[in-house]
Order: sequence, then structure tokens, then C-alpha cells
Amino acid sequence: MSSLATGRPETRGARPKAVPTGVLPYPEPQPLITTRLGRVYCGDSAALIPSTLKPESVDLIMTSPPFGLVRKKSYGNEDADRYLKWFEQFAIQFARVLKPSGSLVIDIGGAWNRGTPTRSLYQYELLIMLCRDHGFYLAQEFFWWNPAKLPAPAEWVNVRRVRVKDAVDCIWWLSKTPFPKASNRRVLQPYSSSMLNLLESGYSPGLRPSGHDISRKFRRNNGGAIPPNLIALANTESNGSYQRYCKARGLPVHPARFPAAIPAFFIKMLTDPGYLVIDPFAGSCVTGYAAEVLGRRWICYELESRYVEGARIRFQDGNQLSIINRSEPYGIPPPNLSVNDSDAPLVEDGGTRRPSA
Repeated sequence: MSSLATGRPETRGARPKAVPTGVLPYPEPQPLITTRLGRVYCGDSAALIPSTLKPESVDLIMTSPPFGLVRKKSYGNEDADRYLKWFEQFAIQFARVLKPSGSLVIDIGGAWNRGTPTRSLYQYELLIMLCRDHGFYLAQEFFWWNPAKLPAPAEWVNVRRVRVKDAVDCIWWLSKTPFPKASNRRVLQPYSSSMLNLLESGYSPGLRPSGHDISRKFRRNNGGAIPPNLIALANTESNGSYQRYCKARGLPVHPARFPAAIPAFFIKMLTDPGYLVIDPFAGSCVTGYAAEVLGRRWICYELESRYVEGARIRFQDGNQLSIINRSEPYGIPPPNLSVNDSDAPLVEDGGTRRPSA
């Protein structure tokens, strides 16, 4: 029976019983969590992926790896300066297991250079490495704007006042072919009130000053608007069932979770039900939860066993988090130049010296 028929992720076939002399049999890894459609393995995904997945068996790799930050976090992020070398072991496996028609989606935040108000280029260098050295194409870049992010980094934003808050993550959508499977019809957004009025009242077709030729077909109601590559989604869950579950059991709450709507967006746009989705840096297994809800097979890999234990709540009946659906998108305000202190003096030294209290 096929793995699709059984609802199990596609894995290697049974290992031969005969083992050559002098060669130890490779132990089959055992998942810590198993559901109807997926499983969670605890350990280093660079080692687990080769022992659990066939070549070209994965439809979507949806992940948010540890960011290359200057300051170390509790979940074990890598130093920005060494990030590419560390990530390459995973890139090799991603290229091996991904189907030719599949996609690799990486949510990755930026970092600041140590001691100066300037940005590291590590996430862009990662993108170039994946395309130049491992054969991936950049299908499209997305940007996740989290309106709920606090002003940071505090030194440059709140103290020296020479930068604005950093509230956007890059999301790289990569593929092994220029034409991966995808459909934006799967992720249409509600029409704005102005577009609804236009559909009802009509408009004048013709050539616009921008050069765009607006035809009569523009008035066709397609059931929703094609979304932009800016995802506006606040990450505000602070007292949900996941946090309560972890705190009640003395488990650490993973500090770098993305909302379920992020992986759900790409899972829906890039895969069909029954396709295989994996997350090599699963954390609290938000990607696995989104895949389970959407009827996709999935595998999550997480290095820290305590985070896996906390993820169990996501797959218990009656305790699952909800995937956020908003009837209206967040509004993005234009630059406002008339607020108080708009003529405050410039910081002449660019923030070289820390201001006195």
C-alpha cells in the first residue's frame, strides 16, 4: 500500500535484513509525535533527513531556521558571520529531497552588525548561495510585516534615535525549476471597499498615464484580490493553549514562533491535499499543525526535545490553535510628516555617542 493511502509521510522502504560484515545496521529513527498525517522527529535534521526521506520525495519545505543574530538566543541560533557555512549542510539535503516541481520557503529575519547601526547582509548572502551554489531559483521574495513588533534594536531606535524599528522578515520562495507548482487563486484576499464600489459602479477603461491599458475585463469579479508579496500579520498570541500547556508542565515556550497563517498561506498556494510538507527547524511545530489542518502529509524535525514536548498540545483534540483569517487586511499608513517634533534636530554625529540621561 502506498504511503499516500496510509496517510504516512513518504519514507524509505524497509532496510535489507542482510548486513555486510563489519557494517552496523543504521537504526531507524523513531518519531516522538505521530498523527494521522504527520510525525515529529527529535534530533539534528541534517542527519535525520537522509535517513527518513527518499530523493525527490518532498513537495514543500516550509521553515523558519534560527536567524543569524549577533546576540545568542535560547533556541540556539548561529552567528551571522558563520551562518552560510552552517546552513550549507541543510541546503545539500534540501536540494536532494525536494521534487523538481516543489518549493523551498524560508522565513528569515535580518541582523544588525555588532556595535554599529548597520545591517548584516547574511540573509541576502544565503539567498545568493542557494541559487548560485545549489541550483535553486528565486521564484519570488515575500516580506512579512509584523505590526506588533516592539521597537528594536533599542540602542539605535529608542536611545540614540537614529534608526526606525525593524518589523519585517524576509521570506524567500525558492524552487528547483523556474516553474514550480503554484496557484495564487488558492490565496485570494477579500476585495477592498473601493474595489467593491468599482465593481458595482464601473469605471472608464483606457490607457492610464502610467502606461497601463485598463481593459473592460478589469471589472470582472474573480472572487477576491490577488495578494501582494507583503504579508501583514501581527504575531500577538501571548496566552493561548500552547503557552498554558508549556507553563503548566515546566516546559520552555519557544521564543521564535511564527503565526500559523504564515505556513498555511504557502502550503495552500503551493501544494495539494496529500502532498508532503517538511519543516527541518520545527520549533513548536506550527508548520506541522498548519499542514495537518489543511490535509497535507508532513514531517517536522526539531533539535530540542523540550520544544517537541510542548508541541504536543497542537495535535490534541479540542486544543488546537486556529489559523487566522482576517476579513480586512492591516492598513499600512503612509509616511506622516506632520506629527509632533517633526522638526527635532538631527543627530549630528549619526549616533556615534550615546546621549546622556
